[in-house]
Amino acid sequence: MDTYWIRNLRSRTLEFKVGLSESDNVLHIEKLIMKSGRINSLDGWHYRVIKKSLDARKDPIMYSFRVVLQDEPFIDAPAFVMPQEPSETSAIVIGFGPAGMFAALQLLANGIKPIVIERGKQVKDRRRDLVDIFRKQHVHEDSNYCFGEGGAGTFSDGKLYTRSKKRGEIRQVLQSFVEHGADSKILYEAHPHIGTNKLPKIVANIRESIIEYGGEIRFETKLTGFVIDKNRIEGVVTDKGTIKAKHVILATGHSARDIFELLDKQNIRIEAKPFALGIRIEHSQRLIDKIQYRCAERGEYLPPASYSLVHQVKGRGVFSFCMCPGGIIAPAMTKSDEVVVNGWSPSKRNGEFANSGFVVEIKPEDWVKFGKDNPLAAMRFQEEVEKKAFVAGGSNLKAPAQRVGDYVNRKFSSVLEATSYIPGVTSVDLRDVLPEVVHSRLGGAIQHFGKRLKGYNSNNAMLVGVESRTSSPVRIPRDRNSLEHPDVEGLYPCGEGAGYAGGIMSAALDGIACALAVSQIK
Repeated sequence: MDTYWIRNLRSRTLEFKVGLSESDNVLHIEKLIMKSGRINSLDGWHYRVIKKSLDARKDPIMYSFRVVLQDEPFIDAPAFVMPQEPSETSAIVIGFGPAGMFAALQLLANGIKPIVIERGKQVKDRRRDLVDIFRKQHVHEDSNYCFGEGGAGTFSDGKLYTRSKKRGEIRQVLQSFVEHGADSKILYEAHPHIGTNKLPKIVANIRESIIEYGGEIRFETKLTGFVIDKNRIEGVVTDKGTIKAKHVILATGHSARDIFELLDKQNIRIEAKPFALGIRIEHSQRLIDKIQYRCAERGEYLPPASYSLVHQVKGRGVFSFCMCPGGIIAPAMTKSDEVVVNGWSPSKRNGEFANSGFVVEIKPEDWVKFGKDNPLAAMRFQEEVEKKAFVAGGSNLKAPAQRVGDYVNRKFSSVLEATSYIPGVTSVDLRDVLPEVVHSRLGGAIQHFGKRLKGYNSNNAMLVGVESRTSSPVRIPRDRNSLEHPDVEGLYPCGEGAGYAGGIMSAALDGIACALAVSQIK
């Protein structure tokens, strides 16, 4: 190769494929970098993997790598550069899920002290309350899978991919997770995730950073009112007292029904919003591996297989949601008289089962019986189904369930398969639990997916209900430019609960956006 060309090459992106058994072999990767970059040695050169993805469409299955090679060291600034002096300006953040956490970090970076109000407990204490769901069949209404430090994301699969195009901010969020304890692989994996077993420690580390740099976090403190004067926010009322501030970021998550009711009671405009509802479908992970990889055994080098499915049935979208390889079905209810299921996976995704949400679009015509102009109508529709699932389960937070083949063939399941849902399941005809708009479409979608993925509609698979918290049933409107509520100056609806995010990454990005909006007018 021309020596002049090498000397003047400062940065270059390389792409190459790697066999499964060598994908984590650093020496092998470096040999491929030298070959692809046409250099004899890495002395004086620096490289960084920017993308690693599995290509399972061809035989043999390979990993694709994208690497940046350059002749200068990579120097990363911290995800958030914090000022040295304490802030004299403050803003209130309601909720300490992904949106609230990253709003607080961004506020600090912009010289504003966040005062975070979180109804739930710190993650360590929150764990004890989760145990009560299984041992005592009791749900702590302010400390459960949805409420508490880190929000619903803390005890989730920790999926960190998003459809957002804001690549810079995405890198910032991922880097912040790494700085607080996540594996650096999330910076370049095509579908990064952290895992439920690792997220609690990372969330606790983020809390410590916020406090270290001057932020304040008040756990077990519940929002009970907004202080508004002439359409201008002046602070909030909590069960521990009133807090004054000119800016409030409202990031309470998609399950904070009491907050939606509070907004409506104080005549702060909200809107009923379409969402999705259905069940969790659970297969053995071995079956999903066999279907997706087209082999009898996955082997040690392939990750547990996942899938993403979508189909139109009678004019509605039916789709998989939050697919969890090697995961479990978790009880995600926020009260003891309802049954709600969700899914999560540990970091290794090494469980026996694979589960996914399997849901149908819910639209305004479906909740009209709760009031055509009622902003809480979609939420009431959601509540009704969850309470029906509780009754159908029978007792002890058991979930209604049915074998997949039996559901398709309209048969009662006299015997149920093993499931990862620990409170247990009760055999029912799910058509008696799910609203007609849902059950009239699920069967057709299952049959369609069974043709695409041979064995997907096996009677060894299970349907467990209900999956109803896919997104918020309420939207809190905001101005597109200022991100403030159109009727209340200084109030910033944020994240999943406000209807502007769906998942850890998009919620974190929205938290950053709202904090930046506050910073512009502080």
